[in-house]
Amino acid sequence: MIIIAYYRLRTEKPRFYLDFTGTGNTFNLLHPRTLQLVMDSLRYWVLEMHVDGFRFDLASTLARDANGVNKLHAFFEIIHQDPVLSQVKLIAEPWDVGEGGYQVGNFPVLWAEWNGKYRDAIRSFWKGDEGRIGEVAYRLLGSPDLYQHDGKRPYASINFVTSHDGFTLTDLVSYNEKHNDANGEKNHDGDNNNLSWNHGVEGPTDDPKINALRERQRRNFVTTLFVSQGCRCCLGGDEFGRTQNGNNNAYCQDNELSWLNWEKRDEKQNALFEFTRRLIQLRHQHPVFRRPKFFQGRRIRGSEIKDVMWFNPGGNEMSEEDWRLPFARSLGMMLSGDTIDVLNFRG
Repeated sequence: MIIIAYYRLRTEKPRFYLDFTGTGNTFNLLHPRTLQLVMDSLRYWVLEMHVDGFRFDLASTLARDANGVNKLHAFFEIIHQDPVLSQVKLIAEPWDVGEGGYQVGNFPVLWAEWNGKYRDAIRSFWKGDEGRIGEVAYRLLGSPDLYQHDGKRPYASINFVTSHDGFTLTDLVSYNEKHNDANGEKNHDGDNNNLSWNHGVEGPTDDPKINALRERQRRNFVTTLFVSQGCRCCLGGDEFGRTQNGNNNAYCQDNELSWLNWEKRDEKQNALFEFTRRLIQLRHQHPVFRRPKFFQGRRIRGSEIKDVMWFNPGGNEMSEEDWRLPFARSLGMMLSGDTIDVLNFRG
């Protein structure tokens, strides 16, 4: 008798796979032998290959049982008690394609997460959507609404605006729609909800005003990413303005469309590269941008200044009414470094 253990099968039709990944099948971590295989493999990569940690794609699939995604799944429990794996970096892409699979903010304490809510909020804000300043404030502070309640720190939030899935940064400000015809699936593949804005023309243009606005928007995105609390994740090539010509699903393109050209860059690309380099340096020099604890909005002892303060366009501290204004699109933030908890464990 052959017992199928490695993949989840449909109960009513076990000749078919259960697919929570969108790639055809799902590993069966409800079976002890499959779970053992995964754990042995992870330990091998740490002990023998000396990797620093793991980023789990479609990580919600790993925590599924018969009732859905389970925060108390055996996979989590075994990793957390393991003397090797509990000490490395654990990063989840906290969603899959199944029902209830979007689990941003719900992974256990030892885990960091790709923060899809950060991506969506920042894209929507810079696109000009109304009523986003409240959520943007949370995202700038490391998303305490998602991570503070269960004892996590700001670095649990892996902040990103673009990634290997979707538009590059240049395409995010140059296209309203995906252009995936080269993938051979009649443009049906790839995400349709990109929260992008082409600034008036779809794709490349010679209009100097549109190009200037796109340049500014790219810098807006990069600056927002590097001054936000949490861990920043920058898509390779965005620092010099790489484009995929509007293709937001270029995994199948092993050619110039997806390659990174490190040598041939024009003047504008070099300027963006230098701008990004200086932002990295700024973040490195100022610990207030990478605090180990969440801001509390409390006044610093002996001062009228709070650890974080918010201002409206008139320069006044934000009121409750200001936060609720649906048309508000501007927000000022002041961070104070005069707090002892910005120090790391080395002082």
